[in-house]
Amino acid sequence: MEEFILAIDAGTTSSRALVFNQKGETIGMAQYEFTQHFPKEGWVEHDAEEIWTTQVKAIREAIKSAGIQSQQIKGMGITNQRETTVIWNRITGKPVYRAIVWQDRRTAQLCTDLEKKGKSTYFYEKTGLILDAYFSGTKIKWILDQDPTLRKEAELGNLAFGTIDSWLIWNLTKGEVHVTDVTNASRTLLFNIHNLSWDNELLSLLDVPPSLLPKTVSCSEIVGATEASLFGHSIPISGIAGDQQAALFGQMCIHPGEVKNTYGTGCFCIMNTGSTPVQSTNRMLTTIGYQLNGKVAYALEGSVFIAGAVVQWLRDQMGIISSAPEIEALAETVENNGGITFIPALAGLGAPHWDPHATGTILGITRGTQKGHIARAALEAIAMRTREIVVEMQKDAKTTFSTLKVDGGGSTNNLLMQIQANLLNTTVIRPQTTETTALGAAFFAGLAVGYWPSLEALKNIWQKDVEFKPLNPSNTEQIVNLWEDRIKKVCNVNSL
Repeated sequence: MEEFILAIDAGTTSSRALVFNQKGETIGMAQYEFTQHFPKEGWVEHDAEEIWTTQVKAIREAIKSAGIQSQQIKGMGITNQRETTVIWNRITGKPVYRAIVWQDRRTAQLCTDLEKKGKSTYFYEKTGLILDAYFSGTKIKWILDQDPTLRKEAELGNLAFGTIDSWLIWNLTKGEVHVTDVTNASRTLLFNIHNLSWDNELLSLLDVPPSLLPKTVSCSEIVGATEASLFGHSIPISGIAGDQQAALFGQMCIHPGEVKNTYGTGCFCIMNTGSTPVQSTNRMLTTIGYQLNGKVAYALEGSVFIAGAVVQWLRDQMGIISSAPEIEALAETVENNGGITFIPALAGLGAPHWDPHATGTILGITRGTQKGHIARAALEAIAMRTREIVVEMQKDAKTTFSTLKVDGGGSTNNLLMQIQANLLNTTVIRPQTTETTALGAAFFAGLAVGYWPSLEALKNIWQKDVEFKPLNPSNTEQIVNLWEDRIKKVCNVNSL
């Protein structure tokens, strides 16, 4: 009887499940969206129980669409939106509050207060993270601070915290297993990435009772099994990783200096730095890439808040295009950007600038400026923001990479990928399988149960689709020079 691996991709807007065969091909898939709640400005919440019910539905549908039986699934891997925080009652299994999503900014002032007290260094040195509302730790504190009875229940050991992976595993095992993997733990502000343990000093700073926390495990090991009645057969749960780390592994970036970049609403760029955590001098995040066979691979991560969102803005607000794919054809109607620089700070600027007050700017407009120039400059902006992060990462890691592996919706834009290759002066590689996040979770799960025998076997599964070689047109240097001059002006405006 042929066997398969099932991957859960628990995203920010939908619950997905995919069935992979031995060749790494998707043979079944299902996806269900869930509700986004915005109770106040800057607040973003999910109903954790809705995430659970939609995820079960997606798993059942994916197995059905693959035309297989649940007993043919040898292992299950889980990848998830990181940092989103759930606290539930261990006895009833019910959440005590809605899940607070990674995008939520309600704890920004708490982070500012801790920074003013000089505590940010403690967090950075131990966790590799900047003290920011993005991460889970301050969200836990906020939930417990809302109700004195909640904090008391937590201190009595009656409550459990988890990111979405932990919440799903708890439910999949009917409350038998409370775990998270080291990649998700490394995004909480509570986990020491050097000794791989929850840090008592950081727990104390955020007033988080240790009894809340899950046990930490590696990315590839059997941690439990699904309760048999859920899918008709008990399935081993054998892989866990946060979404960007899963994509790193799914792209087979397993050697120091290898980099993947995901082009979505924003861009998430991660570089494997090997067995040593690299502390950034440019406010990148130092994080855990994955843990496999007892060995940890660390990574540097840089986030671009606005990437594909620039194209959405040109479509929805400006009406320059009517659908996102049209931007490529429009940008190709001109030979160059016509002197235009588009600074895509529609939600501030992330690494390496970290200017939350920066606003979007289009510079260099003349009477001769056409829609095509603006479209081309927008694509160049996405590539330039990625270039900024990659260049600083290489300085931090003291290494030079030879290729950039790409995925995400924006990676299907051939012109954008060629511009990226030109601006980085390196080869950009797009794989045949674009489901790299789910594939990474499947790889971790499959290794643990012997479905795939080794990393070498996985390397053979990963196949490139297209390579974009740098062409280095004459205007590449001009694009970079104008960008570096003009982005300083944008940041300087906000410092006045």
